[in-house]
Formats: sequence, structure tokens, C-alpha cells
Amino acid sequence: MDPLYIRVHQRDNVAIIANPDGLAAGTRFPDGLTLAERIPQAHKVALRELDQGEPVVRYGQVIGHTAKKLARGSWVREEHILLPPPPALDQLPLATSVPAPQPPLAGFTFEGYRNPDGSVGTRNILGITTTVQCVAPTVDYAVRRIKAEVLPRFRNVDDVVAITHPYGCGVALDAPGAHIPIATLKHISRHPNIGGAPLVVSLGCEKLQPDRLFPETNFAKLPVLETDPLLIRMQDEHGFGEVVSAILRAAEKRLEQINRRQRVTVPASELVVGLQCGGSDAFSGVTCNPAVGFAADLLVRAGATVMFSEVTEVRDAVHLLTPRCATADVARALIREMRWYDEYLARGSADRSANPTPGNKRGGLANVVEKALGSIAKAGTSALAGVAANGEKVSAKGLVFAATPASDFICGTQQLASMNLHVFTTGEGSPYGLALVPVIKVSSRTSLAERWPDLIDLDAGRIATGHATIEDVGWELFRAILDVAGARKQTWADRWGLANAMVPFNPGPVT
Repeated sequence: MDPLYIRVHQRDNVAIIANPDGLAAGTRFPDGLTLAERIPQAHKVALRELDQGEPVVRYGQVIGHTAKKLARGSWVREEHILLPPPPALDQLPLATSVPAPQPPLAGFTFEGYRNPDGSVGTRNILGITTTVQCVAPTVDYAVRRIKAEVLPRFRNVDDVVAITHPYGCGVALDAPGAHIPIATLKHISRHPNIGGAPLVVSLGCEKLQPDRLFPETNFAKLPVLETDPLLIRMQDEHGFGEVVSAILRAAEKRLEQINRRQRVTVPASELVVGLQCGGSDAFSGVTCNPAVGFAADLLVRAGATVMFSEVTEVRDAVHLLTPRCATADVARALIREMRWYDEYLARGSADRSANPTPGNKRGGLANVVEKALGSIAKAGTSALAGVAANGEKVSAKGLVFAATPASDFICGTQQLASMNLHVFTTGEGSPYGLALVPVIKVSSRTSLAERWPDLIDLDAGRIATGHATIEDVGWELFRAILDVAGARKQTWADRWGLANAMVPFNPGPVT
């Protein structure tokens, strides 16, 4: 492979090395640029001499200022770039450059499960909700029994999933922020993929009582509707064996109900797709995230809902998003979520410099500004139609920002409150998966897809080498989303049964 660097924008004064093994000192490019030192793949090279204090520009945006003078052809490393202040939230343009709607896409469908509440599932799952971590091991044991002894009789049910979490007791339920994990668990327990009909296992003495989680349900009487939660309270039973037997009996009753669900043809507009990145590298903003952004635009054109999240990885690029908001009120809501998280980090004596991770830096990302500029490429080019606060269920159609932390596990859990399918981009690699929704993993580099052929579903690294365009991979992903949603195609995470634990965001105090 000939020496190759990738410059994203004409204003950029740095580029990233594309060659898989990096390039040695003295390597000369066709434009005359010569490397002053060895530079690894995905790391930045100075395209011209940079004076001390000069802006370092990538994606056409300032990602920092040089800590010292750098010669042309130098490796521009993390320690060479001083982190700039974030965009001032009081000085942002509000809905000043709203993109015009693109032509609608009609005729795209998938086979999904219609629910009584109007939502559509992409899977048919028995969900067992827990109100407190104390009962999680018991429910996990019961789920193993259900899968082995009961589930085989119900061929139309895809899986049995324990909705366990590290919450429910030893917490201040009425403190500011405590509503976030409670609302998240409530929405997940009513997830479209479990038909909105949870089986609930409670301990009995916990703070998060079932009627706090489901205030609309009268647990004093037996369920009347198939969508009513079924409740088992462990401390009401006699012995562990009877508790497990009670869960198995209730599970069989619920399985009989959801086994009657049938897939029907539904329009692509019924999709609610969550977007997330994890183990990102400097290629993420060049290959996989722009391809996901192109697919996001296609989904919006088809009438679907697309969520992007991760406040910390949006904060430094928010000035590029507020002009795209459909209205000034949407822009103000986006700013509100950025400000809330600024204050949340400040209360913990932390700031945005705690992001990126060592792996992100190994993959060429110097700081959170560069990471954010690459991250928002997942949002495509559509107008931002809505903003959901932490714990809120997304209801708007189109492109939506759903506020979450950047942590993969917490972000995925928060997005589960709304989505029925997940797209996860990665540069360094992650075996990430979710039990309740299929996860399509897209790699930023071909070398990762080749190293993990049984974990990566789609290789976007072909964009960097010129073997495919952003549009090519975007359309490929769009079609894969429809195929996976309709069970015509299986993701690697589903094939291996990979599912990360659910971790609801809890910004409230622990008592």
C-alpha cells in the first residue's frame, strides 16, 4: 500500500496516517510531505509547520492549541495539544441553519411485532423485571431453568431476559436525579420487545417497591389484562425452591400469552434506532460514524426515529448542532442537557478532560474535542427534531438527541428505554451486546473487521482505502437494519448471546 494520509477538511492542518502498520520516518508522500518521525496508523501528522500556541485544526474545527513548535511532518501527539475551553452555552446560534427535509423514502418495511400500545417490537422476549439487586441472582437462576425446561415448548418466543440492575435499595428515592433510574427501569420493563407485559420479581423490603415502579398498576389484585405486570414477592414465599417454582409458573403463563404474537409487515417508520460509539479511534469520524450518519438520514427520510446520545461526546461539538435544531426551543433543550451535565461533573470535581480513554488515545484521539467532532458524525445531516432528558422515553419522530452519559453500558441502558434496535460503532473493538435488542456493530477499520470477523457485522474501513464510499456503506447499513429488525439476518452479538449488564444512570446519592 502506498503512503496514505487522510485530511478531512480543506482547513485542516493535520491529517491521520491510513497505512495499517503506520509509516517510518523519512516516508515521502506524493505532495512532498515527508515524515519527521515514525507515526502509527490513525495518529496525526502536521501538514505544515505549526508555531507554539497555534490552533490545531481537524474536521475544519479547532481541537486545541500546540504546546510547542512542531515541524512539518511531525507526529502531533496528545501531549502536544492543549485542551481548549468548551463552546460557551450562552452564545450559541439557535436554529439558524435548519436543514430542509430530504425527499421521503417510501416502500421500505420489516417484519415486526405490533403491540396493543401501538409500539413495534423487533424481537419476542419474555422479560423478568427486578425491583432490586438483591433478587438478581435468584432471577438469573430461574431464567436458566426457564430456558432449559419451559422455553423449548414456545417456539415463537426468542428469549427470556432478566432485567437486573444495581439499583432499588440503599438509595435516596426522592433526591434530585433519583427519578432517572426509576423512569428508565419502568420504560425498559414496558419495552416493545417484551410486548409491554413484564413479569416482576420483588424482594419485599426494598425502597423501590413495585407500585413505585408501576404506579398505574394495582398489585393488590390479580392482573386483569395480558399487559398487566405479574408480581412475585420473594419474602411472601416459603423457601428458595418455592420462589423459583412461583417464577417458573408465572413465566409459563406469560409465555403462553406472548407465544401468540406474530410478525407482521410494518413500515420502516416504526423503527427507533439508538446510535452509540465505543472504543472509538481517529478513523471513527472518517469511516463508520459518517456511514452511520448517512444511514441515519435514510431512516429519517423513511419516517423512523434515530437517537444519538453521550453528552460528554457531544458537548464540544454542540455549536455545530444548535443551528441544525428544528426550532429555537429544541436548541434550548439541547443546551439545557449540556448545562445539566456540566454541573453534574462539577459536583463530582470532574470535567470533560476525563474523556477519552487510554484506548481512544492509542487509536489516535488526542482529546475529547476531537472525539466529539467525530462522534456527532453519527447524527448525519437532518434537522434535530427533539431532545429527551435523562430517563425520558423518546416520542418524537426523526433525529433526536437522547441525553445519556458516554459510558457504553449506561448509555445503552438509557437508550433501551426507547429503542428497538441498536447500532454500535467501534475502532479499537468491543464485544458489546444487549439482551433486549439486536446490536449491529460497525468497525472503523478493515484491520479490526479482519481480526474480529465473528464480532463485527459491517466493515466501514473500506471507506478509508477507497474500496467503498460513505454512501455505499450507509445504504448497506440501512438495509442491514431492516434485515436484522425483521429477523432475516442475525447479528454476531445475538449469535453468541453477548449481552452487557443493564446499568441505569443514577446521579442521586446512595444512602
